[in-house]
Amino acid sequence: MNQVTLTINEREYTRVIEPRTLLVHFLRDELGLTGTHWGCDTSNCGACVVLLDGWPVKSCTVLAVSASGHEVRTVEGLEVDGELDPVQQGFTEEHGLQCGFCTPGMLLTARALLDRRVGGDRLTDTEIREAISGQICRCTGYATIVRSIRWAAEHSTEEVHR
Repeated sequence: MNQVTLTINEREYTRVIEPRTLLVHFLRDELGLTGTHWGCDTSNCGACVVLLDGWPVKSCTVLAVSASGHEVRTVEGLEVDGELDPVQQGFTEEHGLQCGFCTPGMLLTARALLDRRVGGDRLTDTEIREAISGQICRCTGYATIVRSIRWAAEHSTEEVHR
């Protein structure tokens, strides 16, 4: 057993866990943060994406002990003080979800993409599609997801880039 201290959504958590515990299981089973979905268990689907120091990672491939000392952001950390992140709002405005299983990973990948934009550069559909290429959506065909991320890019301000 190992004691780990993780900072998740700007809050510190300390737990004693098995050293082989995956980050996805730590988030869901230890902390009850079930917005991070556990999908394929092979790192193919992207449903388990979280941000690790601002970068999208598949939490089914990261040991929780490896995340110690790093900042983790889950989908629960997007909304702040009752205000939706522009990415969440974009998915609402442009109907970027259907069943919702892939949505948390898509939202976090989109947030990371927008956070890395240089200045006010307009994102192309190709850039958006490349960013989300590590995630599988079996419902929408991606057109509405791309529109949702474009909407978020057009409605984002520097203040939301935390």
